[in-house]
Amino acid sequence: MIWVFIAIDGVLLLLLIILFIVTYNKLVALSKKVDEAFSTMDIYLTKRWELIPKLVDAVKGYMAHEQRTLEEIATLRGQSYDGMDHSAKIRTNTVLSNDLYHVVTVAEQYPDLKASENFLSLSRSLYQIEDEIAQARKYYNGTVRMLNTKVESFPSMVVAKIFGFRSREMYEAKEIQRGDVKVDI
Repeated sequence: MIWVFIAIDGVLLLLLIILFIVTYNKLVALSKKVDEAFSTMDIYLTKRWELIPKLVDAVKGYMAHEQRTLEEIATLRGQSYDGMDHSAKIRTNTVLSNDLYHVVTVAEQYPDLKASENFLSLSRSLYQIEDEIAQARKYYNGTVRMLNTKVESFPSMVVAKIFGFRSREMYEAKEIQRGDVKVDI
């Protein structure tokens, strides 16, 4: 009879070990998927990062009274993008998105600027990059949601805590980005 209990305990222990290993592997896979999604989004964020100085130069002469916004963009842009972690990149790009939205909105008030071929080209590039960022952000947020659900759900949360898996930050649009955008260029 004792052998039956030992066999049952052995099977239960084996099942627990298998569950532990499967959960760990799932967490690793989800974590890698989030990293891959961020890397994809980061490509577009970097493109926008590199476009910003050109856009600021194009509007600088026209927007003297918007100096604070342009200075904030220049300050943010002056930071080392490669040295930032994922959270810092998300926070910085959220602020940049708001400032760029403001610059483009204010630019509508300047007919000479709107007629500038350089500004038109930069604006088209910016809109294309913003669309790509939006698509990449959807994918990134979807993978973050899956990882966060796994990290915060029982029993996988036990494995997550043991191995240091943590919830990740979503990249959400701020209120100003959610509204209707009226751009007439």
